Amino acid sequence: MPAPARGALAIAAAVLLAAAAGCSSGGGHTAKDSGHGKESAHSSAPAGGGAAQPAPAAIVTGPGPKPSYDVQPQPAAGSCHYRYTADKQPLPDPNCTPGAISPAVNQGNINDTICKPGGYTSTIRPPANITGKEKAENAKSYGYSGPMGDAEYDHLISLQLGGDPNDPRNLWIQPPSPGHVPGKGPNNPKDSVETHLHTAICKGQVTLAAAQTAIAADWTTAEAKLGLKPAAAPTPEADADDD
Repeated sequence: MPAPARGALAIAAAVLLAAAAGCSSGGGHTAKDSGHGKESAHSSAPAGGGAAQPAPAAIVTGPGPKPSYDVQPQPAAGSCHYRYTADKQPLPDPNCTPGAISPAVNQGNINDTICKPGGYTSTIRPPANITGKEKAENAKSYGYSGPMGDAEYDHLISLQLGGDPNDPRNLWIQPPSPGHVPGKGPNNPKDSVETHLHTAICKGQVTLAAAQTAIAADWTTAEAKLGLKPAAAPTPEADADDD
């Protein structure tokens, strides 16, 4: 090949190499300006699409059992609102009553606390002179105007499930369920759900935390969520708990 031709080819090759180097360096554009940079950012996102969903908030821990209890302040009058299931079972307002657990009960000590032979709840229950005043104020919080004797001042996470005894976040005035006979006092199906979950915990069928989470979310679906069948009848522990 003649020398002039070889020189022209060398010049052309140098030009091509310089152009290729410019593309690989981004051509002077930053990643946020470059369309290719945006594609790279999207391609590095986790598979499955969309941002990761936040984990459910943990149930708060209350102060736990005390040698003596004080009347606890309740939410402002009219600030709490009942929810109802399709079959009209009442649920508490999660902003007022999200549930609270006792620091005295954990998975490792259930045999010495909630599963203790002879009962546990009666040893930590606040007295009626405390809960009676709280119940009256909580009725104002929820706007409950029915007979007080037919409403239950209920621990959302019951004492037999390791619920906190007197944290106001764990107590609500539970109105009567459908089919309740007026004047007959509280007779709520939630009580038997609590007993069934308590039995399942003590038999090792479900964990303490799983039962607490399920009943705090919706007592009417707790058994189904945990893969349990409804209990046949309340046990004496449920009657003693009565909340």
